[in-house]
Amino acid sequence: MSNAAERLAALDSLPAADLCALATDTLESLVVAINQETTLLRAGRAREAGELTAEKTRLAQDYMGFARSVQRQAARLRAEAPAQVDNLLARHDKLATQMAENLRVIATARTVTEDLLTDVARSISAKANPKTYGATGQLSGHPPQVASGVSLNRAL
Repeated sequence: MSNAAERLAALDSLPAADLCALATDTLESLVVAINQETTLLRAGRAREAGELTAEKTRLAQDYMGFARSVQRQAARLRAEAPAQVDNLLARHDKLATQMAENLRVIATARTVTEDLLTDVARSISAKANPKTYGATGQLSGHPPQVASGVSLNRAL
């Protein structure tokens, strides 16, 4: 196994077209994973979307390694493979747009989940409120307390 410096040198010494192709292929795979995650989250299938996390993370790390190499070798790549560099840059811009959409969907899913859990906690608290009046005309018993936690039965 080579060390990090050797891996970087090997990557930086790849022919221009090969480096661009590796970066583009990894970028395309990352886009597919992000689109799958976004689609699953929109459909309310968060558990399935979560199963894509490891692959998406690996692809993002791989792509960042290739992107850094492309940055380091930009002048050489522009001279040797200008069309591939332009293609990669266009796809990179598309990735930024798709990531922004993915983040919006994730934020929406999080908000919906938080709202749902808050509503469940309030509902549980309301059921725990006393339902009888004492001699003073006030509700008897302890004052209502907000539910401090929610338990989920995953077997259902």
